[in-house]
Amino acid sequence: MPDPTKPIQNFYAPDAAVCYGCGYNNDKGLHIQTYWDGEVGRATFTPRPEHTGYPDYVYGGLIASLIDCHAIGTATAAMYDAAGREYGSSPQIATVTGNLNVSYRKPTPINATLRLEARIKELTERKAVVTIDFYADDVLTCVSEVIAVRAKIDAMTR
Repeated sequence: MPDPTKPIQNFYAPDAAVCYGCGYNNDKGLHIQTYWDGEVGRATFTPRPEHTGYPDYVYGGLIASLIDCHAIGTATAAMYDAAGREYGSSPQIATVTGNLNVSYRKPTPINATLRLEARIKELTERKAVVTIDFYADDVLTCVSEVIAVRAKIDAMTR
C-alpha cells in the first residue's frame, strides 16, 4: 500500500511535474500536496493576498485549480493503491482531468485555511470519479465531482 505520510505528487515523473497546481518542478506553482490514507485524500492550502477574487474572498478559479489537482492526486494514489503498488513504481500511473464540476456553496474567505477532502466514488483501471468537499477552516464552501482519466506519461511529455 502507498505511504499515507508522503504526498503522491512527490512521486510524479520529474519531466511531468510542471503543473501550476501541483508540480514540484514549477517554481511559481501552488505546490498542492495530496495525502491518501486508503479512504480519503487530504490537502490543505493557505491562500495569499494575490489569490483574492473579490475583497476578502478567494478567487473562484483558484478554488477550481486546488480541487482539480487534489482530485487528480487522489485518483492517482487510489489507482496505485488498488493495484497494490508503491507510488512511482513502473510503469508510472498518471491521470488527467476528464470533467470538473464545482458547486460553490458560499464565499470562501481569504484569511482561512483551506482544507480539501476527496473520496473515490467510482474506480476502474482507466478512470476514477472523485468527490471533493472544500472547507474554509471548518465551513463547507464548495463541493465538487471530478472524473480523472488514466493517461500515458510518455504521451504527455517531450
